[in-house]
Amino acid sequence: MYTTFAIIIVIASILLTLVVLVQNSKGGGLAANFAAGNQTLGVRQTADFLEKATWTLALTILVCCIAATAFIATGSSARQSELQNRLENVQTGTTPQFPAPQQDAQFPIE
Repeated sequence: MYTTFAIIIVIASILLTLVVLVQNSKGGGLAANFAAGNQTLGVRQTADFLEKATWTLALTILVCCIAATAFIATGSSARQSELQNRLENVQTGTTPQFPAPQQDAQFPIE
């Protein structure tokens, strides 16, 4: 399921990039190259469609990202059982053994 959401996110991201590039910016943008489309649909209708498409794709990416986190395979059950086995095998009540400090001939410890 995670793979499905990842594919949808990639496709929506590519489409969002294309829609943003087509939009008319202050400098004209790539939308100036699509003059025939603007004449048939009208400039305002094209701008409204591009704005709605931008918001729809952005929300689609957001929702898919949030939904994909629920399906990430973390492998927590395997880690938990491994940790549980280690905890069960640990001897309780033992104290660690540390090596005794070595005495230096120049600085005897008193």
